[in-house]
Amino acid sequence: MRRLILLCGLQFVATLCMADATFNAETSQLHIPYIQYQEQLYQADLTYFPPDKLRLDGVIAQAGMVDLAAIVPVYSDISFQLSRIAVGNQLYAADLQYLGDNVFQLHNLNESLIALPSRTQFQSKHFAGSGVCAQCHNGLKDQDGNDVSIVSAWETSMMANATRDPFWQAKVRSELNRTPELSHEINNTCSRCHAPMANEEARKLQDPVQAILDEGILNPKNPYHDLAMNGVSCSLCHQISPDAPFGSDAGYSGNFTVNSYANSRDRLIYGPYQNVLTGPMQNFAGFTPVFSKHIKSSELCASCHDLTTPYSDENGQILSHNAEDEFPEQMPYSEWLHSDYAQTDSCQACHMPRADGVAIASRPSNLTKRNDFAQHGFLGSNRLMLSILQTYREQLGVKATDFSKSILNAEQLLQDAAKVEINNSELSNGSLNFQVKINSLTGHKLPTGYPSRRVILHVTISDSLGAIVFESGKVNADGSVVGLDSDENLARYEPHYQTIESEQQVQVYEAVMQDYQDKISYTLLRAKSYVKDNRLLPLGFNKETAANKIKVQGVAESDVDFIAGGDAVQFNLKQFPEQQYNIKAELVYQTMGYAFATDLFQDKSLEVSRFKQMFNASSLKSTAMASSQKTVSAGI
Repeated sequence: MRRLILLCGLQFVATLCMADATFNAETSQLHIPYIQYQEQLYQADLTYFPPDKLRLDGVIAQAGMVDLAAIVPVYSDISFQLSRIAVGNQLYAADLQYLGDNVFQLHNLNESLIALPSRTQFQSKHFAGSGVCAQCHNGLKDQDGNDVSIVSAWETSMMANATRDPFWQAKVRSELNRTPELSHEINNTCSRCHAPMANEEARKLQDPVQAILDEGILNPKNPYHDLAMNGVSCSLCHQISPDAPFGSDAGYSGNFTVNSYANSRDRLIYGPYQNVLTGPMQNFAGFTPVFSKHIKSSELCASCHDLTTPYSDENGQILSHNAEDEFPEQMPYSEWLHSDYAQTDSCQACHMPRADGVAIASRPSNLTKRNDFAQHGFLGSNRLMLSILQTYREQLGVKATDFSKSILNAEQLLQDAAKVEINNSELSNGSLNFQVKINSLTGHKLPTGYPSRRVILHVTISDSLGAIVFESGKVNADGSVVGLDSDENLARYEPHYQTIESEQQVQVYEAVMQDYQDKISYTLLRAKSYVKDNRLLPLGFNKETAANKIKVQGVAESDVDFIAGGDAVQFNLKQFPEQQYNIKAELVYQTMGYAFATDLFQDKSLEVSRFKQMFNASSLKSTAMASSQKTVSAGI
């Protein structure tokens, strides 16, 4: 680790626009313009004492609006991270641990992780960058004059930013730190669906599996860097072959096929429309467009969104024997297939809303306008990460500049995902009883996908004066939930409830991983199975016939009120004198639960520290979904 004393020879030039702190080598002063402690903003000045101590000399309250990217959050133990310390024209990162008496100790000093925008206009033997596609597939309008440009919409999606996602980078580092013996498997599995063009190109050129971090594909010097940083891009999805094993278990978990051709003009690019002009794309982009119905099928999404991963012991020994024995990390496709939605709606029908009257390219200018055009915003629920990509776009090298539409769409998608009802309320003899019924309106489990996600049932009861007299599932600003076992102790988890009788009981819909020793785990490569999976089921989902990889796990399996399409939770509460009460029930969604975050943030690395700072500074850790209110009094 570098010692800060070595930096003192550098001449102070200027505060870089991306810095969250500046160090003046001449005065040994560290200035932090915006540091947040207990919801209040301050500016702080510290003096450096070699080799690794800093003393807090002054703190001044700050007021007014500030760019979120500039805020440095202070944690409950008074420690904090600085991701971008400007020293002259260089940027560094460091952890500061509080020792007491206004003294901090410096740890983990390294050069900052700063990404630069990568090239998007490029051609490789098998792929083209999104910038090539943008030249003809942006500037599109539908029949109502709405902008339905393909690449512009895609650029503000998680698909486009799959490798720039700082949560993903932090989790990759954590998995590598915890199981370094399996670095080959981690790099291959994680890049296969987050950097698929880089992974596939390396395979076809018979190069070794590329590392992700350090000198790997995130490094601009890596030959596959541009392919990697283009994320899940146009010429990857539209080149996935419809031939076997497509649409079968053997074709999922990233086992898609992209064909090779001797001549680039012969590369087939699959689309949803028949009778398209082939010459312009052959001449300009080096692809031959052809119609294929598989491009609109859910099986295309299943290529990566049905994913099983091997599991290992603490020594990196892989214990799973085959794909059937692997851990079901995410199974949205299989969940959908086991529901009524498989007969009515594809993945694309919900996540790629349709438009009519669209010329699918801006040139030539005389193209026939098409209906049922799939918009490429790829709607999802990850409001937290979209906002982080927006706020820290310079630091992360993000090309898009405005994620506001995607963030609003994510919020709307969550609000449309479920409905809440309060039924059968009764106040009698000091007891208040009622039922909260949740109806899921999604085509897969809610939440689905990556197991860091959870949905909390938050219920409050207020008396006639408006004072809260009961609250279950209160979500704090840091993302923790009052009374939730996992948020208080990582070795525990909150059970599923059919009946709630106290504030310490919280209904949370989630998937909780366990390892081969049946211990709770937040490390993917340790996860063998789920000790709890009570995520809300889609309509038509049969608990009895569900395959093991999508099976309900834990108490919810025997809960007769936990059924396809929702759940009903009974509240039986005591010590409620007869007066008027207002009951409010709401669902709260979190991309990353507090326990998952706490476990991840135990790792000491640049990627994890940087994401911890971003996560803790965010005000979008939780998103309110559906809600309902009801007034109850004796006899009503």
